[in-house]
Amino acid sequence: MKTLISALVTTAVLAASQTVVATDINHGKALQQKNCMSCHDDGIYSREDRRVTSSDALRAQVQRCETNLNLQWFPEDVDAVIEYLNTSYYKFQ
Repeated sequence: MKTLISALVTTAVLAASQTVVATDINHGKALQQKNCMSCHDDGIYSREDRRVTSSDALRAQVQRCETNLNLQWFPEDVDAVIEYLNTSYYKFQ
């Protein structure tokens, strides 16, 4: 019985964490489309001579854009945009 309860709890925790990640990615996509697309299109993320070549550089670039546009995002918003961009374009580990 304990094994069954442990398995159910583990499954519930994993499902909840995947839902949070999906929500963050969707939130990041919405923020990116609303704010970032006013300056550039998606081609900037996949061009051969792109500036962003690491996860640290991605974070720095998103924070730089957020500051330059005076968006006043919460840290969670910055993280969501980074997660969206990394998942969709960059694929950094």
